Amino acid sequence: MANKIEIRNKKASHDYEFIDKYTAGIVLKGTEVKSLRMGKASMVDTFCFFRNSELWIRNMHISEYANRGYMNHDPMQERKLLLNASELKKLERKVKEKGLTIVATKLFFSDRGYAKVNIALAKGKKEYDKREDIKKRDTKLQDARLRKL
Repeated sequence: MANKIEIRNKKASHDYEFIDKYTAGIVLKGTEVKSLRMGKASMVDTFCFFRNSELWIRNMHISEYANRGYMNHDPMQERKLLLNASELKKLERKVKEKGLTIVATKLFFSDRGYAKVNIALAKGKKEYDKREDIKKRDTKLQDARLRKL
């Protein structure tokens, strides 16, 4: 595929420290897939939760498809994620025990054309951790600028 669609949750890496990363499939309707292929989605404040031992994603906005017929989807509906049973059990156990959360980091299309979501088991950062990350990023930028000269 020449046109690679990647929708990222940039806020997640700022607010959370990632512990484990997984790639999950996502259950979508036809108009949702068409909107995603046009890049009409937002993953700000997206998170995952368990319902009846199934993993669901919430707060992912997929815009309505413009050339739809009479059927269309709800932009903010909850969508089911697809993982192996062993991965689901492992994630559910860790979320319940340690108070961790699952956040979505990136949405993309695989080489076979399926929509996939990268999710991460994450722990919330404190304010001082966020400041340290900003300082590190700034020093890297300054070093890179000095090397160019």
